[in-house]
Amino acid sequence: MLSFTLVWTYTKQGGLFLLNLSKDADSNLKSTVKPRYLVLGSGSVGFALAKELRESNKLVIIVDKDEAKVETLREEGFEAIVGDISDPELVDKIDLKNVVVILFLTSNNEANRKGIENFKKAINPDVQLFSRASDIINKEKMEDLGADYVFMPSKLVASSLSRSLERAESVHRGNRLARWLKGIRDKRLAIVIHDNPDPDAISSGLALKEIAKSIGVEANILYHGRIGHQENKAFVNLLGIDLGKMEENGLKGYDEIALIDCSIPGVNNMVPPNSFVGIVIDHHPPGETEIKAEYIDIRPNFGATATIMTKYLQQLNINISKTLATALLYGIRTDTQDFKRKTDPADLSAASYLYPLSNHGILDQLEQPSMAIETLEVLGEAIRNRQVLGSYLLSNVGNIRDRDTLPQAADYLLSLEGISTTVVFGVTEDRIYISGRSNDIRINLGEVMRQAFGEDAGGHANAAGAQIPLGVFSATKDRQTLLRLVNEAVVKRFLSAVGVESVGE
Repeated sequence: MLSFTLVWTYTKQGGLFLLNLSKDADSNLKSTVKPRYLVLGSGSVGFALAKELRESNKLVIIVDKDEAKVETLREEGFEAIVGDISDPELVDKIDLKNVVVILFLTSNNEANRKGIENFKKAINPDVQLFSRASDIINKEKMEDLGADYVFMPSKLVASSLSRSLERAESVHRGNRLARWLKGIRDKRLAIVIHDNPDPDAISSGLALKEIAKSIGVEANILYHGRIGHQENKAFVNLLGIDLGKMEENGLKGYDEIALIDCSIPGVNNMVPPNSFVGIVIDHHPPGETEIKAEYIDIRPNFGATATIMTKYLQQLNINISKTLATALLYGIRTDTQDFKRKTDPADLSAASYLYPLSNHGILDQLEQPSMAIETLEVLGEAIRNRQVLGSYLLSNVGNIRDRDTLPQAADYLLSLEGISTTVVFGVTEDRIYISGRSNDIRINLGEVMRQAFGEDAGGHANAAGAQIPLGVFSATKDRQTLLRLVNEAVVKRFLSAVGVESVGE
């Protein structure tokens, strides 16, 4: 508890009582003194930063060896001192009490290095040292001397300019999308998401539907297959998302098509191959296939298509409802595995924007859904039938009804000790479905899948899948023989693609 001496003084002006602090109280109030910033060098960088700090109500001391500059700084209200940054005696001339950060901002690398060396010996370990460097070599030298943070102005300028260019590009994309939608105001838009859709695809379709609605375009979200994953079922049900089945009416009654979270007609969607497509928005790398559409936005560096759609909503100043924000945030989180897989700063930025707008009660429910019996059975089969070659694990789970069980099994098996890549596959009446996961930085799983299983395969470096028509083999009466042939073919093709010899070769 602070103790100090009170001195009450009566004044004739207005009969007011004034509270003063005596000298012996000064030492007890050190904790209330504002922290100070010591800026060494008042060139363009140092002076600009000093002004910013002062505008932020920070206390700044500026040191410069140019007496005329120091005098000018004093006239502008700065506390300024004449001194040479490389002079060892400078440390003793400055009151370092309450200094929290020392910034070495001259354009002279040698002077900055000497300054760091001199001050490092005299300061409290809690004081942070920031310095300017002209190149990476000097940056490393300053860090070796004890600088906490070293920046290169050219890098900062390039980084700032890059962010400005990204914003300009975002504005351009948003305006283009809006113009395209305005051009079809009298038409109906089919928003087609990929087969057996996940939260990323569903939420992204929902976002495009909201954008279209704001412009006056009637749109519906369509998908093929089934929503089998228990989390995905809960996602659609809890948020009350309206989706249409392509099996029922196909694209009848629609004038335009938008492909969301997929990019090629007929590949992982029910749109007839070679169909005319108006919009393609996706985050999956397209491979070597040429994407054809009037408006194309594919950003493979993003972890989720929902991130792309959030950027559009922000750029177009569209009000994001609690339902849409919750859907998009969950879509980003699931496709990036809670930001542990293929995550770009844009994903984090979008999630940060959506977080306060979301329904956290629903998010909590989505994170703890019950596990379906079939999922548990497939997981058991995947464990029993696993084949391990080095750090690769492949497992044939046999006949499946729900393909969404495969990525869940692949994710689970990736946690086994010594395993860096998992491939889990199963067979339906007419197709082989394959799902893979990897944390091996040496391989790009999407490219490996494409090389092994053709153009109906692909994905990201650490999460990918494939589907292969059984063709004439679908008529095979002996199911066990079929499963054995499938196992041999899938294992051999995958191991060949990664350059590993299969067992028995």
